[in-house]
Amino acid sequence: MAKFIVETSARHIHLTQADLDRLFGQKDYQLHPKKSLSQPGQFACEEKLTVVGSKGELKASILGPVRPESQVELSLTDARSIGVVAPIRESGDVKGSGACKLVGPAGEIELKEGVIAAKRHVHMTPADAEVFGVKDKEIVKVKTNGSRPLIFDDVVVRVSPKYALAMHIDTDEANAAYGVTEGEIVK
Repeated sequence: MAKFIVETSARHIHLTQADLDRLFGQKDYQLHPKKSLSQPGQFACEEKLTVVGSKGELKASILGPVRPESQVELSLTDARSIGVVAPIRESGDVKGSGACKLVGPAGEIELKEGVIAAKRHVHMTPADAEVFGVKDKEIVKVKTNGSRPLIFDDVVVRVSPKYALAMHIDTDEANAAYGVTEGEIVK
């Protein structure tokens, strides 16, 4: 069986340059990378924002680089705890999704839509897809090893030459599969 890494995608925010500028009060504001992520060119930033819902708020890191649309990715537990709607969607599919307020050091914005719980997915290159015998947007099951093995159903395959082979799950899913982030998963 072929193996690949599973990673926990914690709560985070993607921003347009215009929203970034408004929140940090500076035109062409530049993000400050904290660490590189597994996907080429992606990075966690030093900057954090407050995500505000009807019942509370929480802090979330910004991921770079800037995007064409602003988006907040939360676990379902996070969303319920602060009182926002977060439909399960693929990243970038924000039409008709949840709303929230984002508060930064120099401003705030109301996102009318853009809050989602990211659908579990596997990033892979076209060569990886050929090895696994899958296509872009195909739905698969992934079995985990670890101290509490389980099978994740409804995992979307995302294929691009820009990707590195890794599966992303949210913190709720990682907690359910205790120990899975310590090792590898098998398809």
